[in-house]
Amino acid sequence: MKRRDFLRQAMMASIGVSGVLVPMLTAHAAADPFYAQAFSDLQGQEHDFTQFLGKPVVLNFWATWCPPCVKEMPDLDALHNAHDDVQFVGLAVDTEINVRKFGEKVQVSYPLLIAGHGGIKLMRQLGNKQGGLPFTVVFDADGNVIKRILGQIDPDELAQFIKGI
Repeated sequence: MKRRDFLRQAMMASIGVSGVLVPMLTAHAAADPFYAQAFSDLQGQEHDFTQFLGKPVVLNFWATWCPPCVKEMPDLDALHNAHDDVQFVGLAVDTEINVRKFGEKVQVSYPLLIAGHGGIKLMRQLGNKQGGLPFTVVFDADGNVIKRILGQIDPDELAQFIKGI
């Protein structure tokens, strides 16, 4: 347990807050507001982004019609398979039907979720003022943005960064 978490628990206990709630409060208090979002997968199941708290996340905004996005997917998949301690997520700025058709042809081992056209607003909120694709954001285990990459990733650079998390 980190010192600050211990101190928070001690403070909460002294004012009568149950220790059971403190880990939830601690985890969500530091997370970027992006973690309040929920997205559907290719099967239509909704996923709260908070499920990814607790380990670093590499979030890749992409679209089926974006050649550099599609080109970097095998690199992201290889990195995902090489780093079990990091969660990779593809977030499509595209329609569900396009992503579903794409998923039949190109498969990756990390989850593909759908943001739809609202993904552009989300990218801008995360620091991508141009709204360009692909856009990759790395979050630490507490849900804080620690790196932004606009454009196609360099797999070696991203691998080195991940090792340092």
